[in-house]
Amino acid sequence: MNLRNILVKLVAILIVFIVFFALGEILIRIYLHYNTAYDIEMTEYAMNLKNDSGNELIGHVHKPNKSMELMNVMVDINSDGHRDIEYPVAKGDEYRIIVLGDSLTFGWGVEEEETFATILEEDMNSVYPTEIINFGTGNYNTEQEVNLFIEKGLKYDPDKVVLFYFINDAEITPKKSDLWFLGYSHFISFYWSRINSLLNNFFPSKSFKEYYESLYDEDQQGWINSRAAIIQLRDICQGKGIQLQVVLLPELHDVNNEIFASVYNNLSLFLEENNIDYLNLAKLFENHPNQLELWVSYDDAHPNNIAHRKIAESSVEFIKDKGNE
Repeated sequence: MNLRNILVKLVAILIVFIVFFALGEILIRIYLHYNTAYDIEMTEYAMNLKNDSGNELIGHVHKPNKSMELMNVMVDINSDGHRDIEYPVAKGDEYRIIVLGDSLTFGWGVEEEETFATILEEDMNSVYPTEIINFGTGNYNTEQEVNLFIEKGLKYDPDKVVLFYFINDAEITPKKSDLWFLGYSHFISFYWSRINSLLNNFFPSKSFKEYYESLYDEDQQGWINSRAAIIQLRDICQGKGIQLQVVLLPELHDVNNEIFASVYNNLSLFLEENNIDYLNLAKLFENHPNQLELWVSYDDAHPNNIAHRKIAESSVEFIKDKGNE
């Protein structure tokens, strides 16, 4: 076979690949026009509403003054990079609280007015004038949350900081993939996640339970970093006269807290040993007949508006306490 024939065949293969890829991209975009897929929405969130942070301990931040629809709800980012209304930096007469957290605190999949942060603010304003500034950011861990507060939160001079902790917050801060640009392709994103799911089903490296429990092994770097960040936050708050509280959010795959009880016990013990005021909501939805009724969608276990309201109602008495003031 001469060189010309080889080149012709290679070009033909390339053309077939390009046509296949282009057709796949068109078809998947048509499908997604009428359907919502969690993994695609998360990719859209990362590609369109996030910027790299200059601080490697933060990793990424929201793009200021950006808006888009995600999971069928509008997400509006304010000028300081938070999913919240605009607050002046200078504090007025209101009692000011900053809430830290990941995508649960951010309110993934629910309207801004349905997030537990907004509901808490409304409920607390019936007791005394209150501002709650929501620093929740998707895909954050505790190290990122605390460093975001140090970089952007101290200027607001809060009276209180509430860290809403989820059990995957002990994961290590991720590094940006060198193939991040592939996120622009819905075709690749859609099928890559499904291939990974299939591989995990057939060749699971760890069960759900094993994965979460392993995060809290004493020698795990993510848990080491998380503990150090919480201690750092405690010391900063003590030094500036800011009250610190932690709320442990429930895992909605395990509403009875049977699978992850040891993880929550570990967290509670750590907070008690370090004199940090906390509220454990692990069993908030205990005996709920259908956990899917609390999820954003059948493939997305983020809390929906029902769960957000219950979280707010169950933590308002704890959070409205002004401590020794």
